[in-house]
Amino acid sequence: MTKLNGRVALVTGAARGIGAEIARVYARAGAKVGVLDLKENLTRGTVASINEAGGQALAIGADVSDAAQVRRAVERVVEEFGGLDIVVNNAGVTRDNLLFKMTGDDWDTVMGVHLRGTFLVTQAAQEVMVGRRYGRVVNISSTSALGNRGQANYSAAKAGIQGFTRTAAIELGPFGITVNSIGPGYVDTEMTRATAERLGVPVDQRLAEVAATLPMRRAGVPADIANAALFLAAEESGFVTGQVLYVDGGRSVR
Repeated sequence: MTKLNGRVALVTGAARGIGAEIARVYARAGAKVGVLDLKENLTRGTVASINEAGGQALAIGADVSDAAQVRRAVERVVEEFGGLDIVVNNAGVTRDNLLFKMTGDDWDTVMGVHLRGTFLVTQAAQEVMVGRRYGRVVNISSTSALGNRGQANYSAAKAGIQGFTRTAAIELGPFGITVNSIGPGYVDTEMTRATAERLGVPVDQRLAEVAATLPMRRAGVPADIANAALFLAAEESGFVTGQVLYVDGGRSVR
């Protein structure tokens, strides 16, 4: 198994789903993990599962679209664990609607969390990483960056993350920092299940419909994304930067 012994990680949007699984996988690999979500109490389940398994985790509440809160969150991780080596920008929300129905608030909320949040967290983290001449930044994009009906805001934000990833990789590479992105396809999480229920589609039916369209004939699970994030966080992946890795069961090659 890939090891992260001695490394310190910060994972945003880590109260549940993909972010929580990434935090747990990093902890099992030996990293100390800052578990960040909008409210600190939301992270306690993830933190407890890590600590009970013998790992080390810190609960952090912060709005990733707020620069001051982001800076304080990064400072807390550094103070508690002595540094920061890995950042995963996973925090996200959806405000899906067709273009003609989408409100300005729908647009701004999604852009603020996904795109501004990724910028602010990376900007704060790189100040620590540059001084250490080492870092791994993993940005969670989506296959929705390729276009998805009813998600003009989400698709634009996730495509923007890919452009940000490539540019940050160019700027931070000379300091030993890699910046990569993962593009998950449809992953079975609390968020996607809630979306299916809101649309009045039984979850099992929705999963079966998705699976039928994919070469792998199944929907993703959080561990699929977490294992890719583990590779990109490892010291051994140090010559991989500026890349978008689609983990989507083959959707992007259809």
